[in-house]
Amino acid sequence: MLITALDIQDMIRHWLSTPTNAYLGAGYGNSAKELIATPQAAGLADEFIKKLLTDVPLLQTLPPGTVNVYGINTPPDQMRLVLEVAGNEFTLS
Repeated sequence: MLITALDIQDMIRHWLSTPTNAYLGAGYGNSAKELIATPQAAGLADEFIKKLLTDVPLLQTLPPGTVNVYGINTPPDQMRLVLEVAGNEFTLS
């Protein structure tokens, strides 16, 4: 069976829609709420990416720098957080 880009996007969407520890006995899921509520200098974006790569091991086959989290300032005083995986963007906030 061939895994397509759409399959990978679905995996990421599932991970983003699943809170951490939502499955009994498994740490699978994201902690985007913590990422949103914490200043960028805390380094949580790197931890967020590491957790994604651990929970969705297929993403570990992508080249380094393919998975990123970044913020976009939106007027007047907000920031939109984005997860980017291989050119596909997923809004976190």
